[in-house]
This record gives sequence, structure tokens and C-alpha cells, in this order.
Amino acid sequence: MSGHSKWSTIKREKGAKDAKRGAVFTKIGNQIAIAARGGIDPAMNSALALAIDKAKQANMPQANIQRAIDRVADKNAAQLEEVTYEGMGPGGVGIIIETATDNKNRTFPDVRNALSKNGGRIADAGSVMFQFNRKGVITVSPAGEEALLTVLDAGAEDAVEEGDEMIVYTDPKDLAKVRQAIVDAGVTVTSAELQYVPTMPVVIDDRETAEKVMKVMDAVDDLDDVTNVSTNADITVDLDD
Repeated sequence: MSGHSKWSTIKREKGAKDAKRGAVFTKIGNQIAIAARGGIDPAMNSALALAIDKAKQANMPQANIQRAIDRVADKNAAQLEEVTYEGMGPGGVGIIIETATDNKNRTFPDVRNALSKNGGRIADAGSVMFQFNRKGVITVSPAGEEALLTVLDAGAEDAVEEGDEMIVYTDPKDLAKVRQAIVDAGVTVTSAELQYVPTMPVVIDDRETAEKVMKVMDAVDDLDDVTNVSTNADITVDLDD
């Protein structure tokens, strides 16, 4: 299955740096609050369990996690809404922007400006989404034949080695179950979440366009209301040189 990209790798590295600064806590807190609407007991709500696990991996304090869960019962708290936007980036790449917001009149202009100021634009609804599938995506470490057999036995649809890690794809409804089976088998899970995985990658093979794609993705991802950003850009040039 295609879909994991240089942006995915950079986003994980960026997430680790943001977590050290605490910058990621707002985003994860919003994800927890959204998930908690399906029930505040993580044992009965797999989406909440996954969001809490993500928070713990980012070293988010327990008090912050509980405050995000409690938000669902706080009648005075502004209610969050999940809104997904579609965009186009440099080189004709598609971008899916997932947000959790209490004010769409703030979030939409922020997303639009982040795109337009960095070589992208808002796209019409449906004009980009058809190029993606919703999938559960689990990152495990280390990769290898034994890990591959484990994740397939756990119910994964597919798995791809990426350096020292393995990217595991599942049916969205099976994400929590497959993740738990992998953990129970003794394999380390470093992340697990729902993502938009591209079915029609756009190859970017020149450095200038690749850098422009990274710039617009980074600008959108930095917005507080944005919880996840996906692209169908398949960057084949090394940006580390």
C-alpha cells in the first residue's frame, strides 16, 4: 500500500520536538475531548483509549488529560466540532486538513491563509478527498520479518518497512483491536491513529517543489486547531542534503 511519505516521517520527528515544548498538548487535548463524546471510559471507548495513549507518548500530564475528558461534561466549555478541509499544494499535490474547533469562523481563515501564503489553496469539497482512503495507521519498531508476521497475524491489512520502523495499515474499525494484539505480542507500538492514506500519489522529484510542499504542510500543521494533515505527495528527493 502506498501512502507513507517523507511528510509522515518529518511529522513524527516534528511531533516529538513539539511534545518537548508542550506545543502538541492543545492538539491532543482537543482530540481527547472529541473522542470523549463517545464515552468517558477508555475501556469502553477505543477512540478515547487511542487518544489517551497518544497523550501519554507525548508526556502530556495526567491533569491535562483529565481536563480534556472533563470538557465533554462542562456545560460552560465551548463545544468542539470536527471539520475537515481539502487543499491543493505546490506541484498539484492534494492535502487533507483535519481540525477540531470551537469556532469555524476562526479556523477556516487560518487554514486558508496558511495555504495561500505558502503556495497552496483551499480546494472544493470532494475534489481531493477521492484520492485518499481512511485507514488505521500503526507504527511499530523495530521492523523485520518477525514483526511483519506478528502484525499480519494481528489482523493488519498491509505493512511496509520504512527504515527501522514498520508502518501497519488496518481497516479503520479494527485499529484499536489490531494495535492491542500487536502490543500483546510484545512488539513496540510507537503510534496508532486514523489517517487519510493516499491512493493516487503525486511524485515530486525536484528539490524546489519538494521544499515548497514541506513548507505549506508545516505551516498548516502548526495551527492550533489542526489535529492532522495528510498529503498524497510522494517526495523522491533527499531534503537532508
